[in-house]
Amino acid sequence: MYQSTGRIYTLHFILLCLSNALFSASFNMMIPELPAYLTRMGGADYKGYIIGLFTLMAGLSRPFSGKLTDTIGRVPVMIFGSLICVICSLLYPMISSVGAFLLLRFFHGFSTGFKPTGTSAYVSDMVPVNRRGEAMGMVGLFSTIGMAMGPAIGGYVAVRWNINIMFQLSAVFALLSVVILIGMKETLTNKQPFRLSLLKISGDEIFEPLVWSPVIVCFLTYFSYGVILTIIPDFCAFLGISNKGVFYTFFTASSIGIRLLAGKVSDQYGRVPILKASSILMAGSMLMMGLANSSTLLMASAVLYGISVGLNSPAVTAWTVDLGQPQHRGRALASMYIAMEAGIGLGAYFSAFIYNNKSDNFPLTFYVMAGITLLATLYLSFIYRPRKTEQSVM
Repeated sequence: MYQSTGRIYTLHFILLCLSNALFSASFNMMIPELPAYLTRMGGADYKGYIIGLFTLMAGLSRPFSGKLTDTIGRVPVMIFGSLICVICSLLYPMISSVGAFLLLRFFHGFSTGFKPTGTSAYVSDMVPVNRRGEAMGMVGLFSTIGMAMGPAIGGYVAVRWNINIMFQLSAVFALLSVVILIGMKETLTNKQPFRLSLLKISGDEIFEPLVWSPVIVCFLTYFSYGVILTIIPDFCAFLGISNKGVFYTFFTASSIGIRLLAGKVSDQYGRVPILKASSILMAGSMLMMGLANSSTLLMASAVLYGISVGLNSPAVTAWTVDLGQPQHRGRALASMYIAMEAGIGLGAYFSAFIYNNKSDNFPLTFYVMAGITLLATLYLSFIYRPRKTEQSVM
């Protein structure tokens, strides 16, 4: 295994963060424009599949990305994920049917199924254990910056020129991410050449049992993100907020701000205390949303939610790496990402079911999600028991 140094902020690390930001901006810049694009094709009834199919493929591909990360290397997996974005972005303007569009969205999900797994494993290899949370927080910060900048850039380009130019720009961003990665030194020792047999996944390669605890916490806390994606646009309209993107601006800004410190805090005080605190803050933000009767209160809840996510994400990622075996680091991270996507998907489904397009159900929807989030705190407080080898990260 690659031996990390005591430094984090090397040129190597900064370039990796930049690659992450470009990758994140690439696939996020098109998300606000895709519903209208699909509608013009005659697929208005299938807009819900835009995120659903993408997320489904990301989850299904995780066991493969985890195994390949641990066998052929971190860098090839990252490059493959970014190349998928390049290919898909160039293909969108060439399709004209709803079925082809949905198939392409499904295929596009390979990108986030691979790139984040390889990136997190690579970062955990190159930084010291006592600064792992800080490093994960910084990588996540750049991803969040890309997530925030992408839609703004994509929307401007689509309006100023046309949507095909936006797709091409998305491909350029992803290609730049690949260019940066090509020069990266591989951190996996004893790597194997790719062969088709590596794509055969056995039952014990799907999930890493040593990381059950962060997987459970990740699953329960990301239910809330499902409700944010599904209900917030309608809730903003209900409160008379014409620009629905304002909520996400407040949420993203506060998340970026806290990530500058969140990783260091988890390194200093331990992953579990930070995850307990973040879960309580997250549940509190859901309660505030349920009580919100004005744009001011809703934006305040967005800030609180952003803080909770900014604390949660680097801590749960670093904890997953802490508990997993170095030779199965990719598998451990893939397990966590599967839980994340399952939480988002089920959160979106159940929130839509409870809401049922009735404004009277808004409070109940948020209250239920607050209760599910609090289950993570209860698990960490009363059920979770650390192994002896875990004491250093508590």
